[in-house]
Amino acid sequence: MIVAGFLTLLFLLLFLGLPIAFGMGLVGTLGFMTLTSTDAGLAMVGQVVYDTTLSYQLSILPLFILMGNFISHARMSDDLYQAANAFLGHRNGGLAMATIAASGGFSAVCGSSLATVSTMSKVAIPQMRRFGYSDGLAAGSVAAGGTVGILIPPSVVLILYGILTENNIGALFAAGLIPGILGLILYVGAVRIIVFRNPNAGPKGDRCSWRERLHALSKVWVLLMLFIIVLGGIYGGVFTSTEAAGIGAFGAFVIALLRRALTPKLLLATLLDSARTTAMLLMVLVGAILFGNFINMAQFPQQLSGFISAIELNAFEVILVITLIYLVIGCVLESMSMLLLTVPIFYPVIISAGIDPIWFGIYTVIVIEISLITPPIGLNVFVLKATVPDISLPTIFKGLLPFIGADIVRLALLIAFPSLALFLANLFY
Repeated sequence: MIVAGFLTLLFLLLFLGLPIAFGMGLVGTLGFMTLTSTDAGLAMVGQVVYDTTLSYQLSILPLFILMGNFISHARMSDDLYQAANAFLGHRNGGLAMATIAASGGFSAVCGSSLATVSTMSKVAIPQMRRFGYSDGLAAGSVAAGGTVGILIPPSVVLILYGILTENNIGALFAAGLIPGILGLILYVGAVRIIVFRNPNAGPKGDRCSWRERLHALSKVWVLLMLFIIVLGGIYGGVFTSTEAAGIGAFGAFVIALLRRALTPKLLLATLLDSARTTAMLLMVLVGAILFGNFINMAQFPQQLSGFISAIELNAFEVILVITLIYLVIGCVLESMSMLLLTVPIFYPVIISAGIDPIWFGIYTVIVIEISLITPPIGLNVFVLKATVPDISLPTIFKGLLPFIGADIVRLALLIAFPSLALFLANLFY
């Protein structure tokens, strides 16, 4: 009952507009004090802040954020889109497929779904409109495409999950690769179904020659090499995930310099933006740990596990229940709030049910991807709406329905075949 009361207070504070970091930190601290004492609660806050800010593992976060910001300022989104369009633009729905492919590549490197949607909407939607694409398909492919990279490493959400649960971040990166690529394939399949039913929604473009395709690829090969070096080094055991983040950030800095995209003023702005983003995520992480400590002190996960054992739910049924909970709260909470609020509660439950924690991390991120594009609160949708205000919200959400269906299919495949996530993780780790 204590946990239920403080959870109600937390949701009330969030709906009133209190930032998630302060909401979880305040409720977690007050709840911990209620169960112990004021002195114990204050001591816990100091220890959590000290341990979190001095965590070596956490240094991976600002480095990958810096890497993404350098890539964004290097104006690689246009070149990625042109390269994908050179190979796919001559097909029905080809520009939408190119948008999804380019969004997947860009968001995988920059690490931000919202930044990808904001960037690709300016690059892709004017092109699709020029070729007569429907607004629903154009907006849906951009909003959905931005979610793909959240799973393909390096993923900020997977990093936060790894830090929260103390799982190997490299193993999480390996586990996310196949489901991430599967998501790209299913999204392309969704586009094919849309244009099969209505060819006018995505007319064919001009076919590019192989010379033009190779020329388009020549503009992005440096980025592809950086991606291969970072991931190949992690999987090959050449360097750790933190070292890979440093190499990636330096490589992205060199790329931005070679493309003459950085001025001293822009470099300072990039560093300050990376510092602000890191500070924000650090505060959110501290709040999540404080909230998790309260939840654990109240033994709520243990009681939940005991209840599940009492009604004799197997691992598959536990995942189905958690999936339904995620799909419901995903309609009212944004992705980071979902991750940080639910992982401290569900993680002990899935461990006691014998569910692999690496697999659960991938599953959680996929559900969060769905929450980014589902009504009434899909952050990708509102970012897109702010960038292209003349496309209505009903049009965007209607255009997203086939992509949401594709995500549900991927989620079902992951539940039915856990090796989709665990094969590479077991192979390398």
